[in-house]
Amino acid sequence: MVWWTVGLSVVAVSLATAGAQPPPPTEPPQAQPQASTPEPAPFCEGEYADSYSALSAQARAFEQSVKKKYTYCVRSTAVYECLSYGAEGNMRRTRTSVSAHGTAFAYRQQAGETLLLTNEHVVEWPDVTSDAHPVENVASGCKRVKDGLSIVENEADAYDRDDIPLSKAVVDPQLDLAVIKSKTPLTVLPWKVGRSAGVRERDVVDVRGFPLGVFNATNMGKVISAYDRDEYKEWYHDDFVIDALLSQGSSGSPVLAISCKTGEFELVGVYHAGYSRGSALNVVVGIDQARDLMNNLRRTPKRAEANTPLDALARARMTKRAEVSATPFFPFGSRTAAVFPRADGSLLFALYSQDFPRRVHPLVVLEDLPVASVDEGFGRSGRVWFGGERGLLERKRAEQDAELQQQLARLLDALRRDATLAFSYQDSLPASDESRQTFDTSARLNKTLERTIVAHRDLSDAAAELADRFAPDVTESATRTESVLKNPPAGIHLGLTSEQAGPAPAASPSPRESGARQPARRASGEPPARK
Repeated sequence: MVWWTVGLSVVAVSLATAGAQPPPPTEPPQAQPQASTPEPAPFCEGEYADSYSALSAQARAFEQSVKKKYTYCVRSTAVYECLSYGAEGNMRRTRTSVSAHGTAFAYRQQAGETLLLTNEHVVEWPDVTSDAHPVENVASGCKRVKDGLSIVENEADAYDRDDIPLSKAVVDPQLDLAVIKSKTPLTVLPWKVGRSAGVRERDVVDVRGFPLGVFNATNMGKVISAYDRDEYKEWYHDDFVIDALLSQGSSGSPVLAISCKTGEFELVGVYHAGYSRGSALNVVVGIDQARDLMNNLRRTPKRAEANTPLDALARARMTKRAEVSATPFFPFGSRTAAVFPRADGSLLFALYSQDFPRRVHPLVVLEDLPVASVDEGFGRSGRVWFGGERGLLERKRAEQDAELQQQLARLLDALRRDATLAFSYQDSLPASDESRQTFDTSARLNKTLERTIVAHRDLSDAAAELADRFAPDVTESATRTESVLKNPPAGIHLGLTSEQAGPAPAASPSPRESGARQPARRASGEPPARK
């Protein structure tokens, strides 16, 4: 009920701004003379029409009479700073400015501001450029130091004194939608918000935007698929597919359908992408998913796969899986990682180079120690080794600065999560063809794993850079990889029983302690000593 009230208030504001009168209500058919009774519009049996003939004459005349449109060309700008070194080793800082254009449409005025809806990818730039987050004409590894948003006439508009500044209210990467706002009053969408769930194949649609950022245009087409699950990269939502001829710059355009009940346009979605290998295969975010974002400026909860719990149960499963598996490997960014269980209950996470398995020496080995209580979580950080051709070298925590320790903590957490996800996917494969449910589960895990691989490329590269810095050189004594991965190093409480640990070496008691009884091991229930 709240949403429809908003839609009605939007109509009033829009008409006042445009200086036009709303279309008069259509008289009931029974009140009109028999000779002038219009025939039912063809192909209008569902919620939305299959033909433009269903558009009422009043709605058509109103659209043509509106002088100020409710869609706007949005210019998004950013400045990236790139670091490099000259021939003499001096650091250079260069800055590159970039811009992009898309479409936004105003849908509400509140508290002296106008709210507009567009795509997240129209208004957002990556914090740091990389292979996973590229920016055209900007090298990888550059940092964003400035950004801005404004409404312009078109892509060629170079006169900035009449540009309308914009700011972000909320962005939702999963929906690829963003609400932006302007302090300048703008003409808002004069039509109601409809239901994307009511869209069917062959329904006609009307798309209003700025193709290529050049001019305001209206594209028409039909719905060719009422449902398309979109899980590309960060996207996680439902789309429908239309055949309207759209192009870059149209991102963020409102997609309107004709209501069979009123003969007027209704907002049913936001155009946001197209299939690169298809002709006129363009996908639209269904408006039903955007209501909370538009009304309450609230993002959708993150997908459940991104919040895999790391607890004692997850550790037990991983340990068992690694013990029985001959291939405890999993992908981590652009590299391969593995997890090895040790007899003392520790887990060893090893990250290999991109040449694996031609070169089998680990770049980094992180020790994950067991905890005394299940309430303490998955585990706690232990030792760390950096590797090279000569073997592994331990770098003691006391020698690590705060930044390096934080980096290693993030790396360990990511390795834990990626191993858990990869093993779940690998274990789902044998039964994936038993039923539709098991097949869908395996496919969903595979897509999540693909997104995770892309997301952790930077972290994988950072770990390789640490190995270059801290791997043993010719002057340092290296340790064989096998001794680290299979045999626990000395000096750490292993939690072994007396049978596993073997007899303790005899010690010469002091005269004062001679004859006194000392406990051979800690009493049951006594907390273990912490190192």
